[in-house]
Amino acid sequence: MRIASLGSGSQGNATLLEWRGGALLIDCGFSVKEALARLERLGYSAGELSAVLVTHEHSDHIKGVAALARRFTLPVYMTPGTYHSRNHGMLPHLQLIEGYQPFAIGDLKVEPVAVPHDAREPAQFVFEADGLRVGVLTDLGSISPHVEQSYQGCDALVLEANHDPRMLAGGPYPPSLKQRVGGPWGHLSNQQAAGFLKRLDTARLQHLVIAHISQKNNTLELAREAIEPVSAEVANVIYACQNEGFGWLDVSVLGVESALA
Repeated sequence: MRIASLGSGSQGNATLLEWRGGALLIDCGFSVKEALARLERLGYSAGELSAVLVTHEHSDHIKGVAALARRFTLPVYMTPGTYHSRNHGMLPHLQLIEGYQPFAIGDLKVEPVAVPHDAREPAQFVFEADGLRVGVLTDLGSISPHVEQSYQGCDALVLEANHDPRMLAGGPYPPSLKQRVGGPWGHLSNQQAAGFLKRLDTARLQHLVIAHISQKNNTLELAREAIEPVSAEVANVIYACQNEGFGWLDVSVLGVESALA
């Protein structure tokens, strides 16, 4: 398996997951033109995708999904709440994720995870194929016991560290938005992400990607200051950015053996 990102932040999000049997785009918060350019930068084309998977209906995650699906006749997976939250127009092959039940796309197992976020029926995901486990966890305001249990034992993890509480409190957002972002249904702070990592079984973790870092309410230095003390045993820790996301990361069985050695 391998993963990459087209971009990560409040201006647009999309994560690319490839396994031996296909490829999946998780969200598309960019216009079709921009998404295609970003895919090309990663050496990929939309015609190679097996499907698009949607986490929730906020525009920085769903903006280009319907248009991309129509143009390339791609199946789209989302929860009923996400589907009914807005008018998507015609979706050629809509697949509803009912009750957060696991499902398969070819030989990729997809485990939807319910998360506390201010959307209709948001989901984050854990993927399994070829004995490997990759988690994507962004856009949630708090770590529930269910979330903590669901992401144990990953070989790669994309994790949100959205804001620094002090920067958010003193930043340019209006009070209502500050309350939303920093609340239990908003986004994870650097400290919440670090606390989660401290409680997580990271013995197999080959790659940790810190993602969805706010450009107005956080800095790379502050995120690193919180994350580095709890990620010393992870072989590769990188920080995704809005403009370039992150490049391809290979997740392999050999990496698992090395991590456990």
